[in-house]
Amino acid sequence: MSLLDRQELAKRLANGENITPQSIVDEFKLILKDVIEEASNAEITEHLGYDKHHTSDNTNYRNGYNTKTLKTNYGEILVDIPRDRDGTFNPKLVKKREVVLNGTDDLVISLYAKGMSVRDIKSHLEQLYGFELSEQTISNMTEKILDKAKEWQNRPLDRIYPFVIIDATILKVRIDGNVKNIATYIMLGVKLDGSKEILGMWISKDCEQSVYWLDIFNEIKNRGVDDILIISTDNLSGISKAINSSFPNIQIQKCVIHQIRNSLKYVSYKDKKRISSELKAIYEADTKEQALTNLAEFKARHQGGFPNIAKSWENNFEELSTYFIYPKEIRKLIYSTNAIESLNSIIKRKTSTKAVFPTIDSAFKLLYCSILEISEKWKIGKIRGWDKIYPQLSIYFSDTLEKYE
Repeated sequence: MSLLDRQELAKRLANGENITPQSIVDEFKLILKDVIEEASNAEITEHLGYDKHHTSDNTNYRNGYNTKTLKTNYGEILVDIPRDRDGTFNPKLVKKREVVLNGTDDLVISLYAKGMSVRDIKSHLEQLYGFELSEQTISNMTEKILDKAKEWQNRPLDRIYPFVIIDATILKVRIDGNVKNIATYIMLGVKLDGSKEILGMWISKDCEQSVYWLDIFNEIKNRGVDDILIISTDNLSGISKAINSSFPNIQIQKCVIHQIRNSLKYVSYKDKKRISSELKAIYEADTKEQALTNLAEFKARHQGGFPNIAKSWENNFEELSTYFIYPKEIRKLIYSTNAIESLNSIIKRKTSTKAVFPTIDSAFKLLYCSILEISEKWKIGKIRGWDKIYPQLSIYFSDTLEKYE
């Protein structure tokens, strides 16, 4: 009697028989072996056109079995796969030269998606499932992720996104034998219903000028995006010119938080608290006019000490101050790229075990897995305060939004 029969299992346990979880797994492996072998025999019967031990005019016939070791989620099993004389039989359930049963691929991909390295996955399979896969085999399995990621990167997008936020994350990648800090740019869109969606990710080409960004914005236009109302971004080289070329009616808001960080980068520790407080008077002013007055006062106070800070704020002020136009609910959403920080925290967690990515593709795969994880969480939520934000947008951008209602 099978241990997988619940009544039989309960009876044997009641009789004091020592039944372990491993014995149940072993029983299941025997059943799995029987199912695979029966299915394979059915496949060759269909291929040949007649049952075993029956006669036929077909000159091709059964020619024994190939015994192979299959690696499964439950450990290794030996199965006998039938073969034919002409060698034309190609099993579908267990393909020729296949040594890993379907399902193991999914297990490997799942472990990789959780941030485990190829070496860690290899060790995990050996310890918990009792079989060994080469690192190359595991790496080949994870290539399925890359195919899905490329398909995702080219999927159609909505026609309009009220808000788009662009942020960068830095990864160490080995290129031509050298380890380089590579920026990956991630674009987050807020949809008309207030839900969030990652529009795409782009690996740096070490040439982030206007042409680079123009290619990206043309790409999302080709994928269906006609309008963006407000875009928040770091002060990236050439990006404003490319944005205005692709979406001439867009409002650009440069990230104030990044501007503050850049301002404090070369300020001594003893001066940081004071300078931070003075900068706060600029970006937390009630109006753009008051912010300009406070900036002028900051510049006058620090002509001799920190002239470059005031100069940077002046040069970027128009795009740093866009949020002053809007009510506080919209201001809070657009004045920084914080809306994408939850994704960055997942990326950091998944990449904490990887000091260096061996290739750009390996980095791309893990970033895609991070996006899938955060996207699942975003399915059940919207931007906080959307019930107030959207009516405000309907006033400021009435002509544009009417096209999509």
